[in-house]
Amino acid sequence: MKLLFKQRFFSWLDSYDIYDEDGNTVYVVKGQLSWGHCLKIFDPYGRELGMVKERVLTFLPKFEVYEEDRMIGSICKELTFLRPRYNIDFNGWHIEGNWTEWDYSIVDSAGSTVAVIFKELFHMTDTYVLDIVNPADALYVLMFTLAIDAEKCSRQ
Repeated sequence: MKLLFKQRFFSWLDSYDIYDEDGNTVYVVKGQLSWGHCLKIFDPYGRELGMVKERVLTFLPKFEVYEEDRMIGSICKELTFLRPRYNIDFNGWHIEGNWTEWDYSIVDSAGSTVAVIFKELFHMTDTYVLDIVNPADALYVLMFTLAIDAEKCSRQ
């Protein structure tokens, strides 16, 4: 399953539309005013599915992910050089990226690929492709991709 993650061009807060391969809206992400990033994820009908919330006052960037109103995991950037790494507390997953910090793989505890995320260049706004092995993992992959994008945005 492939999803296209595209930031809206004119938006005061972080807002994204997530499309499937046929161009249908699958998720809508809306940023909320808060101290630190707070991104709420909705289905196309406006029902809230989850949230990515930045923990503030931490040494390294950390985000918690919620499915509906229940915290299901977190992601924290590790202190590394050249190659970004994130520690995920969810299903034994971990993320590895390349030196540009635009392309990532999410891998499970057995070493199997859960998803491959890559940035498409030459767009007016941030645009990522999420190539997800199991469609049931789509919401979770999206949450961690949002957290990484928000972390990179905070550094700029």
